[in-house]
Amino acid sequence: MKDLGRYWGYLAFIILVTAWWTRSVGPVALLVLSILVTGFFLFQAPVWCCAVNRDGTLCRNNSTGLLLGCSKRQHKWQKLRMTIVPNAWRQMNRGLWASPREGLTTLGAIVGMLSAVAATAISVAGQFAGKA
Repeated sequence: MKDLGRYWGYLAFIILVTAWWTRSVGPVALLVLSILVTGFFLFQAPVWCCAVNRDGTLCRNNSTGLLLGCSKRQHKWQKLRMTIVPNAWRQMNRGLWASPREGLTTLGAIVGMLSAVAATAISVAGQFAGKA
């Protein structure tokens, strides 16, 4: 049961993909699921830290989410800086695909964000179609 609490976002990701595939839910439910999935992968999914160490290697400490670093304060600031500073995006991208687990987490976050945009567009288009 402890692992279900830690990995609930993967189940939500499967439900989100299934909901898009079957078109069984409305755009509001898709938007809520998309936000939950994106939030899980960005802030809670168990991944490696992947901040750049002084010797140029990637940190292998456990971390939560793609945007948060490990327990080292400097790594938390480095991960935050890598998301904001355009020159550091190459280093951040190197850590996003460091292992299959990080790759799946990165892919899940991207799918969640794209799904949120698409669900919002469907909802807005439905509102305009209803007024016409």
